[in-house]
Amino acid sequence: MLHWNLISDQRSDEASFGQASESLVQEIDMAGQRVRFEWSNWSSGKSLGMKCLTIDTGSMRSVVLPMRGMGIWKTWVQGIEFGWQSPVRGPVHPALVPIGDPSGIGWLEGFDELLVRCGLLSNGAPEFDSHGKVLYPVHGRIANLPASQLRIEADRERGTLDVVGTVVESRFLVYTLELESRIRFHAGSSMIEIQDTVTNRRTTPGSMQLLYHINLGQGLLESGSKIIAPLRRLAPRDPRAAQGVGHWDRCQGPQSGYAEEVYYAEPLGDPDQWTEAMLCNADETLGYSVHFDHSTLPVVNFWKNTAALEDGYVLGIEPATGFPNTKSFEEHHSRVVPLQGGQSMDFRLKLEPHVSRQDVLQAKQRIEALQVQPCTVERQPAAGWSPTGS
Repeated sequence: MLHWNLISDQRSDEASFGQASESLVQEIDMAGQRVRFEWSNWSSGKSLGMKCLTIDTGSMRSVVLPMRGMGIWKTWVQGIEFGWQSPVRGPVHPALVPIGDPSGIGWLEGFDELLVRCGLLSNGAPEFDSHGKVLYPVHGRIANLPASQLRIEADRERGTLDVVGTVVESRFLVYTLELESRIRFHAGSSMIEIQDTVTNRRTTPGSMQLLYHINLGQGLLESGSKIIAPLRRLAPRDPRAAQGVGHWDRCQGPQSGYAEEVYYAEPLGDPDQWTEAMLCNADETLGYSVHFDHSTLPVVNFWKNTAALEDGYVLGIEPATGFPNTKSFEEHHSRVVPLQGGQSMDFRLKLEPHVSRQDVLQAKQRIEALQVQPCTVERQPAAGWSPTGS
Protein backbone atom coordinates (compact mmCIF):
# COMPACT_ATOMS: atom_id res chain seq x y z
CA MET A 1 0.00 0.00 0.00
CA LEU A 2 1.32 3.44 -0.96
CA HIS A 3 0.39 6.58 1.03
CA TRP A 4 0.62 10.31 0.42
CA ASN A 5 -0.46 12.88 3.01
CA LEU A 6 -1.54 16.05 1.22
CA ILE A 7 -3.18 17.95 4.11
CA SER A 8 -2.51 17.30 7.78
CA ASP A 9 -3.71 18.99 10.95
CA GLN A 10 -1.61 16.78 13.21
CA ARG A 11 -0.19 18.91 16.01
CA SER A 12 2.86 16.71 16.40
CA ASP A 13 4.61 18.76 13.72
CA GLU A 14 3.88 22.40 14.45
CA ALA A 15 5.65 23.60 11.31
CA SER A 16 3.25 21.69 9.07
CA PHE A 17 0.10 22.10 11.16
CA GLY A 18 -2.87 22.77 8.92
CA GLN A 19 -0.66 23.11 5.85
CA ALA A 20 -1.20 21.52 2.46
CA SER A 21 1.77 20.15 0.56
CA GLU A 22 2.89 21.89 -2.62
CA SER A 23 1.99 20.71 -6.11
CA LEU A 24 2.60 17.01 -6.63
CA VAL A 25 2.29 14.69 -9.61
CA GLN A 26 2.51 10.91 -9.30
CA GLU A 27 2.07 8.05 -11.76
CA ILE A 28 1.52 4.55 -10.40
CA ASP A 29 1.57 1.19 -12.16
CA MET A 30 -1.32 -0.88 -10.87
CA ALA A 31 -3.23 -3.86 -12.21
CA GLY A 32 -1.58 -3.45 -15.61
CA GLN A 33 -2.73 0.17 -15.87
CA ARG A 34 -1.05 3.52 -15.25
CA VAL A 35 -2.97 5.71 -12.81
CA ARG A 36 -2.02 9.32 -12.33
CA PHE A 37 -2.90 11.96 -9.76
CA GLU A 38 -2.00 15.63 -9.63
CA TRP A 39 -2.32 17.94 -6.60
CA SER A 40 -2.31 21.51 -7.90
CA ASN A 41 -3.54 25.10 -7.52
CA TRP A 42 -5.94 27.32 -9.38
CA SER A 43 -4.45 30.73 -10.02
CA SER A 44 -7.20 33.03 -11.30
CA GLY A 45 -10.71 34.34 -10.77
CA LYS A 46 -12.96 33.01 -8.03
CA SER A 47 -10.85 29.85 -7.96
CA LEU A 48 -7.70 31.71 -6.88
CA GLY A 49 -6.04 29.83 -4.01
CA MET A 50 -8.11 26.68 -4.52
CA LYS A 51 -6.29 23.37 -4.44
CA CYS A 52 -7.66 20.46 -6.43
CA LEU A 53 -6.84 16.82 -6.95
CA THR A 54 -7.09 15.42 -10.49
CA ILE A 55 -7.29 11.63 -10.82
CA ASP A 56 -6.73 9.85 -14.14
CA THR A 57 -7.56 6.13 -14.04
CA GLY A 58 -6.72 5.54 -17.70
CA SER A 59 -10.44 5.46 -18.53
CA MET A 60 -11.64 8.56 -16.70
CA ARG A 61 -10.33 11.88 -15.44
CA SER A 62 -12.00 13.50 -12.41
CA VAL A 63 -11.35 16.61 -10.34
CA VAL A 64 -11.91 16.34 -6.57
CA LEU A 65 -12.34 19.49 -4.47
CA PRO A 66 -11.03 18.95 -0.91
CA MET A 67 -11.51 22.66 -0.18
CA ARG A 68 -15.21 22.38 -1.03
CA GLY A 69 -16.32 19.60 1.29
CA MET A 70 -14.75 16.80 -0.80
CA GLY A 71 -17.01 17.54 -3.76
CA ILE A 72 -16.33 16.38 -7.32
CA TRP A 73 -16.17 19.18 -9.87
CA LYS A 74 -16.30 17.34 -13.20
CA THR A 75 -15.53 13.99 -14.83
CA TRP A 76 -14.40 13.25 -18.40
CA VAL A 77 -14.73 9.87 -20.15
CA GLN A 78 -13.57 9.44 -23.77
CA GLY A 79 -13.58 13.21 -24.13
CA ILE A 80 -17.18 13.51 -22.89
CA GLU A 81 -17.70 15.88 -19.96
CA PHE A 82 -20.06 14.93 -17.15
CA GLY A 83 -21.10 17.87 -15.00
CA TRP A 84 -22.77 21.15 -15.95
CA GLN A 85 -22.00 24.69 -17.01
CA SER A 86 -23.06 26.82 -14.07
CA PRO A 87 -23.30 30.59 -14.56
CA VAL A 88 -21.29 30.80 -11.33
CA ARG A 89 -18.17 29.71 -13.33
CA GLY A 90 -16.31 28.00 -10.53
CA PRO A 91 -15.07 26.14 -8.73
CA VAL A 92 -15.45 28.99 -6.27
CA HIS A 93 -13.13 29.40 -3.29
CA PRO A 94 -15.32 28.85 -0.21
CA ALA A 95 -14.12 32.13 1.32
CA LEU A 96 -16.04 33.91 -1.47
CA VAL A 97 -19.36 32.17 -0.79
CA PRO A 98 -21.54 34.20 1.62
CA ILE A 99 -23.19 31.35 3.51
CA GLY A 100 -24.47 33.74 6.18
CA ASP A 101 -26.13 36.08 3.67
CA PRO A 102 -29.44 37.41 5.14
CA SER A 103 -31.33 36.04 2.13
CA GLY A 104 -30.48 32.49 3.22
CA ILE A 105 -29.39 31.57 -0.32
CA GLY A 106 -25.78 32.76 -0.40
CA TRP A 107 -24.79 29.10 -0.98
CA LEU A 108 -25.89 29.49 -4.61
CA GLU A 109 -22.91 31.78 -5.30
CA GLY A 110 -20.63 28.72 -5.16
CA PHE A 111 -22.87 26.11 -6.81
CA ASP A 112 -20.93 24.58 -9.71
CA GLU A 113 -20.07 20.90 -9.12
CA LEU A 114 -21.00 17.53 -10.56
CA LEU A 115 -21.31 16.26 -6.97
CA VAL A 116 -21.84 18.56 -4.02
CA ARG A 117 -22.92 17.51 -0.54
CA CYS A 118 -25.70 19.34 1.28
CA GLY A 119 -25.59 19.14 5.09
CA LEU A 120 -24.52 18.31 7.69
CA LEU A 121 -26.58 20.15 10.30
CA SER A 122 -29.22 20.94 7.67
CA ASN A 123 -29.55 20.21 3.96
CA GLY A 124 -32.72 21.81 2.60
CA ALA A 125 -34.56 25.06 2.13
CA PRO A 126 -33.44 28.11 4.13
CA GLU A 127 -35.21 28.61 7.45
CA PHE A 128 -35.68 31.85 9.39
CA ASP A 129 -36.72 32.74 12.93
CA SER A 130 -39.66 34.98 13.80
CA HIS A 131 -37.48 38.08 13.28
CA GLY A 132 -36.34 37.02 9.81
CA LYS A 133 -32.86 35.94 10.91
CA VAL A 134 -31.38 32.92 9.12
CA LEU A 135 -31.48 29.79 11.27
CA TYR A 136 -30.34 27.38 8.56
CA PRO A 137 -29.01 28.56 5.18
CA VAL A 138 -30.03 26.73 2.02
CA HIS A 139 -28.28 23.34 1.68
CA GLY A 140 -26.12 23.81 4.76
CA ARG A 141 -22.41 24.48 5.26
CA ILE A 142 -20.45 21.32 4.48
CA ALA A 143 -19.88 22.11 0.77
CA ASN A 144 -18.00 25.29 1.69
CA LEU A 145 -15.72 23.84 4.36
CA PRO A 146 -12.17 22.67 3.53
CA ALA A 147 -10.74 19.30 4.47
CA SER A 148 -8.53 19.40 7.55
CA GLN A 149 -6.90 16.09 6.57
CA LEU A 150 -6.36 14.58 3.15
CA ARG A 151 -4.43 11.51 2.08
CA ILE A 152 -4.16 9.14 -0.86
CA GLU A 153 -3.94 5.37 -0.47
CA ALA A 154 -2.99 3.30 -3.53
CA ASP A 155 -3.27 -0.49 -3.54
CA ARG A 156 -1.35 -1.81 -6.53
CA GLU A 157 -2.61 -5.39 -6.21
CA ARG A 158 -6.27 -4.42 -6.07
CA GLY A 159 -5.88 -1.59 -8.55
CA THR A 160 -7.58 0.96 -6.29
CA LEU A 161 -6.73 4.54 -5.42
CA ASP A 162 -8.57 6.05 -2.45
CA VAL A 163 -8.82 9.75 -1.71
CA VAL A 164 -9.60 10.07 2.01
CA GLY A 165 -10.54 13.44 3.46
CA THR A 166 -11.88 14.70 6.77
CA VAL A 167 -14.10 17.78 7.02
CA VAL A 168 -15.40 19.11 10.34
CA GLU A 169 -18.53 21.24 10.65
CA SER A 170 -18.84 22.71 14.11
CA ARG A 171 -19.97 25.54 16.32
CA PHE A 172 -18.63 25.84 19.85
CA LEU A 173 -21.24 24.88 22.48
CA VAL A 174 -23.71 23.81 19.78
CA TYR A 175 -22.55 20.91 17.60
CA THR A 176 -19.55 19.12 16.05
CA LEU A 177 -20.16 16.87 13.05
CA GLU A 178 -17.25 15.20 11.28
CA LEU A 179 -17.35 13.87 7.72
CA GLU A 180 -14.75 11.33 6.69
CA SER A 181 -15.09 10.70 2.97
CA ARG A 182 -13.39 7.84 1.12
CA ILE A 183 -13.61 8.32 -2.65
CA ARG A 184 -12.38 5.22 -4.48
CA PHE A 185 -11.12 5.09 -8.06
CA HIS A 186 -10.31 1.89 -9.95
CA ALA A 187 -7.50 1.50 -12.47
CA GLY A 188 -8.92 1.34 -15.99
CA SER A 189 -12.47 2.06 -14.79
CA SER A 190 -14.85 5.03 -14.91
CA MET A 191 -16.73 4.01 -11.74
CA ILE A 192 -16.34 6.14 -8.61
CA GLU A 193 -17.26 4.66 -5.22
CA ILE A 194 -17.95 6.89 -2.23
CA GLN A 195 -18.23 5.92 1.40
CA ASP A 196 -18.92 8.75 3.81
CA THR A 197 -18.93 8.40 7.58
CA VAL A 198 -20.56 11.15 9.62
CA THR A 199 -19.78 11.22 13.35
CA ASN A 200 -21.21 13.31 16.18
CA ARG A 201 -17.98 14.34 17.93
CA ARG A 202 -19.77 15.80 20.94
CA THR A 203 -20.62 13.70 23.99
CA THR A 204 -24.26 14.81 23.88
CA PRO A 205 -27.00 13.78 21.38
CA GLY A 206 -27.38 15.65 18.11
CA SER A 207 -28.78 15.21 14.63
CA MET A 208 -27.70 15.50 11.01
CA GLN A 209 -28.98 15.61 7.44
CA LEU A 210 -27.23 14.74 4.19
CA LEU A 211 -28.15 15.12 0.53
CA TYR A 212 -25.94 14.33 -2.46
CA HIS A 213 -26.66 16.92 -5.17
CA ILE A 214 -25.47 15.22 -8.40
CA ASN A 215 -25.82 17.60 -11.34
CA LEU A 216 -25.79 16.83 -15.07
CA GLY A 217 -25.99 19.29 -17.92
CA GLN A 218 -25.62 19.84 -21.65
CA GLY A 219 -24.29 16.91 -23.65
CA LEU A 220 -26.12 14.29 -21.64
CA LEU A 221 -29.09 16.54 -20.88
CA GLU A 222 -31.11 17.48 -23.96
CA SER A 223 -34.64 17.52 -25.28
CA GLY A 224 -35.92 13.98 -24.82
CA SER A 225 -33.48 12.95 -22.10
CA LYS A 226 -35.06 10.51 -19.64
CA ILE A 227 -34.86 9.79 -15.92
CA ILE A 228 -35.05 6.05 -15.30
CA ALA A 229 -35.38 4.93 -11.68
CA PRO A 230 -37.16 2.15 -9.73
CA LEU A 231 -39.64 3.95 -7.50
CA ARG A 232 -42.29 3.03 -4.97
CA ARG A 233 -43.88 6.46 -4.82
CA LEU A 234 -43.30 9.90 -6.34
CA ALA A 235 -44.88 13.31 -5.69
CA PRO A 236 -44.31 16.89 -6.84
CA ARG A 237 -42.75 19.24 -4.30
CA ASP A 238 -45.13 22.14 -4.96
CA PRO A 239 -47.89 23.36 -7.33
CA ARG A 240 -45.30 24.34 -9.95
CA ALA A 241 -43.94 20.77 -10.11
CA ALA A 242 -47.51 19.42 -10.10
CA GLN A 243 -48.02 21.12 -13.47
CA GLY A 244 -45.42 18.83 -15.00
CA VAL A 245 -45.96 15.62 -13.04
CA GLY A 246 -47.42 13.81 -16.05
CA HIS A 247 -44.00 13.94 -17.72
CA TRP A 248 -41.78 14.21 -14.64
CA ASP A 249 -39.27 11.74 -16.13
CA ARG A 250 -38.83 13.53 -19.49
CA CYS A 251 -36.64 16.55 -20.07
CA GLN A 252 -36.97 19.57 -22.32
CA GLY A 253 -34.33 21.45 -24.23
CA PRO A 254 -33.06 24.78 -22.87
CA GLN A 255 -35.91 27.24 -22.30
CA SER A 256 -35.48 30.84 -21.19
CA GLY A 257 -37.50 31.66 -18.07
CA TYR A 258 -38.08 28.02 -17.12
CA ALA A 259 -39.04 27.66 -13.44
CA GLU A 260 -37.52 24.67 -11.65
CA GLU A 261 -39.52 21.51 -10.93
CA VAL A 262 -38.66 19.20 -8.04
CA TYR A 263 -40.02 15.70 -7.44
CA TYR A 264 -39.71 13.70 -4.23
CA ALA A 265 -39.57 9.90 -4.36
CA GLU A 266 -39.08 6.68 -2.41
CA PRO A 267 -36.90 4.18 -4.33
CA LEU A 268 -37.14 0.42 -4.66
CA GLY A 269 -33.95 -1.60 -4.31
CA ASP A 270 -32.37 -5.04 -4.33
CA PRO A 271 -32.16 -7.39 -1.30
CA ASP A 272 -28.96 -5.62 -0.20
CA GLN A 273 -30.87 -2.29 -0.32
CA TRP A 274 -28.90 -0.89 -3.24
CA THR A 275 -30.74 0.99 -5.95
CA GLU A 276 -29.87 2.89 -9.13
CA ALA A 277 -31.19 6.02 -10.86
CA MET A 278 -30.04 7.06 -14.32
CA LEU A 279 -30.31 10.01 -16.67
CA CYS A 280 -29.82 9.06 -20.32
CA ASN A 281 -29.97 11.10 -23.49
CA ALA A 282 -32.79 10.90 -26.05
CA ASP A 283 -31.33 8.12 -28.20
CA GLU A 284 -29.96 6.21 -25.19
CA THR A 285 -26.32 6.36 -26.25
CA LEU A 286 -25.10 8.32 -23.20
CA GLY A 287 -26.09 8.02 -19.57
CA TYR A 288 -25.08 8.56 -15.97
CA SER A 289 -26.10 6.27 -13.11
CA VAL A 290 -26.20 7.04 -9.42
CA HIS A 291 -26.16 3.86 -7.33
CA PHE A 292 -26.87 4.29 -3.62
CA ASP A 293 -27.57 2.36 -0.44
CA HIS A 294 -31.12 3.34 0.46
CA SER A 295 -30.91 1.84 3.95
CA THR A 296 -29.35 5.16 5.03
CA LEU A 297 -30.35 7.28 2.00
CA PRO A 298 -34.04 6.34 1.91
CA VAL A 299 -35.27 8.98 -0.55
CA VAL A 300 -34.24 10.43 -3.90
CA ASN A 301 -35.16 13.84 -5.30
CA PHE A 302 -35.16 14.87 -8.95
CA TRP A 303 -34.46 18.53 -9.72
CA LYS A 304 -35.29 19.70 -13.23
CA ASN A 305 -33.93 23.12 -14.16
CA THR A 306 -33.97 23.09 -17.95
CA ALA A 307 -33.46 26.84 -18.25
CA ALA A 308 -31.47 28.59 -20.97
CA LEU A 309 -27.85 27.47 -21.26
CA GLU A 310 -26.69 30.88 -20.01
CA ASP A 311 -28.93 30.54 -16.93
CA GLY A 312 -27.80 27.04 -15.90
CA TYR A 313 -29.26 24.12 -17.87
CA VAL A 314 -29.12 21.20 -15.42
CA LEU A 315 -30.84 18.19 -13.90
CA GLY A 316 -30.08 16.90 -10.41
CA ILE A 317 -30.34 13.36 -9.03
CA GLU A 318 -30.30 13.66 -5.24
CA PRO A 319 -30.13 10.64 -2.89
CA ALA A 320 -30.75 11.90 0.64
CA THR A 321 -31.64 11.19 4.24
CA GLY A 322 -34.84 13.21 3.69
CA PHE A 323 -36.51 15.75 1.48
CA PRO A 324 -34.95 19.22 1.04
CA ASN A 325 -37.58 21.09 3.04
CA THR A 326 -36.81 23.24 6.06
CA LYS A 327 -35.15 21.38 8.90
CA SER A 328 -38.05 21.95 11.29
CA PHE A 329 -40.49 20.39 8.78
CA GLU A 330 -38.22 17.37 8.33
CA GLU A 331 -37.77 17.02 12.11
CA HIS A 332 -41.54 17.06 12.57
CA HIS A 333 -41.84 14.19 10.09
CA SER A 334 -38.93 12.18 11.58
CA ARG A 335 -36.61 12.46 8.58
CA VAL A 336 -33.67 13.95 10.49
CA VAL A 337 -30.97 11.43 11.52
CA PRO A 338 -30.38 11.33 15.30
CA LEU A 339 -26.81 10.70 16.46
CA GLN A 340 -25.88 10.00 20.04
CA GLY A 341 -22.61 11.37 21.36
CA GLY A 342 -19.78 9.62 19.51
CA GLN A 343 -22.16 7.78 17.18
CA SER A 344 -21.42 7.41 13.45
CA MET A 345 -23.50 6.69 10.35
CA ASP A 346 -22.23 5.42 6.99
CA PHE A 347 -23.51 6.52 3.57
CA ARG A 348 -22.55 4.76 0.33
CA LEU A 349 -23.00 5.53 -3.34
CA LYS A 350 -21.41 4.89 -6.73
CA LEU A 351 -21.22 7.17 -9.74
CA GLU A 352 -21.11 5.50 -13.16
CA PRO A 353 -20.91 7.25 -16.55
CA HIS A 354 -22.19 5.37 -19.62
CA VAL A 355 -20.67 6.22 -23.01
CA SER A 356 -22.22 3.58 -25.27
CA ARG A 357 -25.66 2.29 -26.19
CA GLN A 358 -24.78 -1.10 -24.66
CA ASP A 359 -23.82 0.46 -21.31
CA VAL A 360 -27.06 2.43 -21.19
CA LEU A 361 -29.10 -0.65 -22.11
CA GLN A 362 -27.49 -2.71 -19.34
CA ALA A 363 -28.21 0.01 -16.77
CA LYS A 364 -31.79 0.29 -18.01
CA GLN A 365 -32.28 -3.46 -17.66
CA ARG A 366 -30.86 -3.44 -14.12
CA ILE A 367 -33.22 -0.65 -13.12
CA GLU A 368 -36.27 -2.24 -14.74
CA ALA A 369 -35.55 -5.47 -12.83
CA LEU A 370 -35.86 -3.50 -9.57
CA GLN A 371 -39.29 -2.09 -10.50
CA VAL A 372 -41.14 -5.07 -8.97
CA GLN A 373 -44.36 -3.08 -8.40
CA PRO A 374 -46.02 -0.11 -10.10
CA CYS A 375 -44.93 3.33 -8.92
CA THR A 376 -47.62 5.40 -7.24
CA VAL A 377 -47.42 8.87 -8.79
CA GLU A 378 -49.17 11.56 -6.78
CA ARG A 379 -50.66 14.37 -8.85
CA GLN A 380 -50.37 16.97 -6.08
CA PRO A 381 -47.85 17.62 -3.29
CA ALA A 382 -48.14 14.87 -0.68
CA ALA A 383 -49.08 15.47 2.92
CA GLY A 384 -46.09 14.91 5.16
CA TRP A 385 -43.68 15.20 2.25
CA SER A 386 -44.15 18.85 1.35
CA PRO A 387 -45.33 21.90 3.33
CA THR A 388 -47.86 22.50 0.52
CA GLY A 389 -49.18 18.91 0.72
CA SER A 390 -52.77 18.31 1.65
